[in-house]
Amino acid sequence: RSVKPDEHGFEDAIEASLLTEGGYSRSLPAHFDATVGLDSAELFAFIGATQARAWNQLVTRYGNDPDAAQRGFVRRLAKDLDDRGSLEVLRHGVVDLGVELRLAFFKPAHGLTPKLVERYRANRVSVTRQLPYDPGSGKTIDLGLFVNGIPVATAELKNPITGQSVEHAITQYRRDRDPKNVTLGRRALVHFAVDPEQVSMTTRLAGGATRFLPFNLGHDRHKGNPPNPTGHRTSYLWEHVWQRDNWLDLLARFMHVQRPTKGTAAQKRAGEMVIFPRYHQWDAVLALEAHAREHGAGEQYLIEHSAGSGKSNTIAWTAHRLAT
Repeated sequence: RSVKPDEHGFEDAIEASLLTEGGYSRSLPAHFDATVGLDSAELFAFIGATQARAWNQLVTRYGNDPDAAQRGFVRRLAKDLDDRGSLEVLRHGVVDLGVELRLAFFKPAHGLTPKLVERYRANRVSVTRQLPYDPGSGKTIDLGLFVNGIPVATAELKNPITGQSVEHAITQYRRDRDPKNVTLGRRALVHFAVDPEQVSMTTRLAGGATRFLPFNLGHDRHKGNPPNPTGHRTSYLWEHVWQRDNWLDLLARFMHVQRPTKGTAAQKRAGEMVIFPRYHQWDAVLALEAHAREHGAGEQYLIEHSAGSGKSNTIAWTAHRLAT
């Protein structure tokens, strides 16, 4: 596949990968309400496909007026997202007028309950290009990643061919992305700065004080990423990390929110910290789980084995990744 040598070509390639191989659908910028930071079209498509009975109960409590029910539920959801945060809402749902609605269904531990598997498959994981995140300004962000209408990540993409790199994306987040914006500051859980060579990420925008961390594979025990003979060095991000099942699993099990225990609700919300795993932390846990499934319990993972010890290279490699 030929890729145009500019930022839009890079964006085209990532979107095409997510849509054709990553398990994503395309959500439209026109469906995004930047005032509340939600894509209601995706939201209600998900609810209708997974919780029709509960939704009909809620419509009844809104006087049998579906439009009033949608408006009321969006208000309730937006308030809960503001108060509780996106991760908490995705994991535990929302109660509106006594009716509980889930905002995501994560992968069940086994496939023995068809209804749970069906609901998991009904999650609408989507990508929006040029997301109009700021109401009334015309500003857009290159990519928004959504789960059932809730924006969970954003990405700014740069291409060195045009004279810009991941550092320019970081500067753009620091200088031109308002941390008080609903979508950027109170909806998205993580923001990525990406070019074909490197990735950085942050979970909290703070203007010029925003701290980005590398999200690279490393190369020959140094920073950066190894050459990729079939594509961009950073393709692991959209082909592996953002892949639908992996991305939902990250949201379900690997992200964590630390919130202060003292202060008002607003102070606790303002002081919370979202923890997103570094690539090697996530990768090492997946390797340990895979090895345990194959070989059973009883292995020692947190020590490095000397050559010729009889242990697999996977164990030594995983122990090294955990140690470093």
